[in-house]
Amino acid sequence: MGADLHCHTRLSDGSMGIDSLIVLAKKQGIQTISITDHDCLAGNVRAKRIGEQHDVRVLPGVELSATDHERNSRAHLICYLPDSPDRLEGLCRRNLLESKKSSQYMILKTSLQYPVTSDFIIKCATGSTGVYKQHIMHAMMESGLTDRIYGDLYKQLFDANSQNNVLRESNYPSPKEILEAIHDAGGIAVLAHPALYDNFELLDELIEEGLDGVEVWHPSADEETVARLQQTAKKNGLLMTGGSDFHGMYGVGNTTIGTCQTPDENLEALLGYKARKRRRLAKAAKAAAKEEAEKQEEV
Repeated sequence: MGADLHCHTRLSDGSMGIDSLIVLAKKQGIQTISITDHDCLAGNVRAKRIGEQHDVRVLPGVELSATDHERNSRAHLICYLPDSPDRLEGLCRRNLLESKKSSQYMILKTSLQYPVTSDFIIKCATGSTGVYKQHIMHAMMESGLTDRIYGDLYKQLFDANSQNNVLRESNYPSPKEILEAIHDAGGIAVLAHPALYDNFELLDELIEEGLDGVEVWHPSADEETVARLQQTAKKNGLLMTGGSDFHGMYGVGNTTIGTCQTPDENLEALLGYKARKRRRLAKAAKAAAKEEAEKQEEV
């Protein structure tokens, strides 16, 4: 059975708590998951412990926000299995602070246009490390202004082409900075859902910078995109991961845990990646030392 390596909880923009999400995974027959909340590592330790109680393996993860300034677009990199997660805490705090600035602006603009208060919107985000668009829409649903999260009202508020939008785009660090931070923490860096934000040019650039993997299987990727990403991954020796990007009732469409998965062989490649990388580096260092020694003997 494969693994769902892209799940969100109430700690960011998901609707379910850690406990419920893990029980759902168990019910769905998913034996391995990763909780990858946005710019938040807080749930990893607790999730691992709860997972052990339900025989569900939970891999440490976090989805880090980035801004591709060259193309004026968003990007997300997932960090898996960091050796020193504490080294990412400062980055997460900075990203969440930037996200808070955007959410405060959107909350204020929404409350000026519609009969909902800022306090009520914030209440709908109880338990989260931030206020996301889904929380604003939750408040609109509770107030009887719409019957769904994603619909005409969502487009009116959050579509950049809408004259009445309340958007404020956050300015996050560059993808290269995020990549370096992940490696500094001893983590595995995977570019999430390239099709969602059209990050294909960025993918090529990050490969040159030492990207470890790419999310191949995701609800935003059709068969053609999956084949394209597989080809890119094989050509460049990248890890291939997959996940549902599960958000519970805050998700787009009918997407449950396991909708998209990481095949067993790719999961094993991920789990053994750092050990293989260390062996390659040790072998390269040994070869370099031998070459240097031979040069010294010639002298």
